Amino acid sequence: MTLLATFKHISSKNADYGAAEQYLTFEHDEFTMKPTLDPDGRLVPREDYRIASLNCGGEDFAVACMRSNLRYGKNQKREDVKSHHYIISFDPRDAPDNGLTVDRAQELGEQFCADHFPRHQALVCTHPDGHNHSGNIHVHIVINSLRIAEVPMLPYMDRPADTRDGCKHRCTNAAMNYLKAEIMEMCHQEGLYQIDLLNGSKNRITEREYWAQRKGQAKLEKQAALVSDNAAEGQPPKATKFETDKAKLRRTIRTALDRAGGYDEFAALLLREGVTVKESRGRLSYLTPDRTKPITARKLGDDFERAAVLAILEQNAARAAEKTAAITAYPGSIKERLQRQKPP
Repeated sequence: MTLLATFKHISSKNADYGAAEQYLTFEHDEFTMKPTLDPDGRLVPREDYRIASLNCGGEDFAVACMRSNLRYGKNQKREDVKSHHYIISFDPRDAPDNGLTVDRAQELGEQFCADHFPRHQALVCTHPDGHNHSGNIHVHIVINSLRIAEVPMLPYMDRPADTRDGCKHRCTNAAMNYLKAEIMEMCHQEGLYQIDLLNGSKNRITEREYWAQRKGQAKLEKQAALVSDNAAEGQPPKATKFETDKAKLRRTIRTALDRAGGYDEFAALLLREGVTVKESRGRLSYLTPDRTKPITARKLGDDFERAAVLAILEQNAARAAEKTAAITAYPGSIKERLQRQKPP
C-alpha cells in the first residue's frame, strides 16, 4: 500500500484458526483472497517464507488455540474476536540498502511478538514480497485473542484484566500508538528506513479502499485490452485510471481549496459539485449525492480535517490580499491621466 515501513492491525471472528496458517503458507488470489489451486485442484505452497509458533506447547497453532478456548470457556460465540493479525511491513529499500534479510525480519518479528504479546499463542510468518510485488519484506503476527497465563502490566495496558490469564487482548488506540512507537524504535536500532507512524496521513487509505482501487484498476485494464484487440491496427489503447469514490471526493475538495478564499466560498464551490460540507463539534464531514451518510474528514486524511482546511483558506486569503494591495490605482480615463501629467 505504501513503500515505507507500516504497521497494520486486523481483528478476526473466524473460529477456524487453521485458515490463518493456510493463508500464510499457501498462495492466495490477491483480489478474492481465495487459495490458488493447481490444475489438479491442490493448494499451491508459497515459494519462500519463514514461520514459527509461540506458546503452543509443541502442538499445532489451531489445536492449541481451541484447547485454550475450551479450557477458559472463551471465544465460543460467533461475535467474539477470535484472533488478532498484526503486519509489520518494511521499506523495500531496506533489503538492498540496509541488508535486511527474510531471516532477520523473522527474528525481529518473533522478538516483537514475545515482548508485546506475551503468553498469547501465536504464529509469526515472514514473506519476502508484498501482494502488490513492491519487494517489501513483511512479517505477519497472528495471536489467539485469549491469554493463557498471567503477564506483567505493559505500558499500553490500562485494566487489571489486561494482565490476567483467561482474559483477552484488546487492541485500543493507546495500544496501537505504543506498538507503532516500538516499531519505529526497532527500525531505528536496526538502521532501517522509517517514517513517523504516530502522525497521521494526508490521504488515509483503508484496506477496503485499497482493494477497491486495485480491483477497479484491473477491470479497467482488462476492458482496455479488449478494446485494443478489437480496434484497428496501430490505434493506441485508451488510457484509463480507476478512482474510488473517496479518491474522487479528495480531488474535488482539493480543487475547491485551491480556488476558495474563505470557508463560505469553499462550501459554495463544493456544493456546485454536489458535495455538502458539514461541521459538527469542531469536525468536518462531506456528503456526496450518492450517499445518505456523510464521510468524515478523519476517514479521508489529515488534509481534509477542519484545522488543515482553515489553514489553507487563511493562506489563500492572505495571498489574495497581498495581490490586491500590489495593484497600482490608475485613473479611470485617458483624459484624467493626461490631466495628471500636465504641468501646472
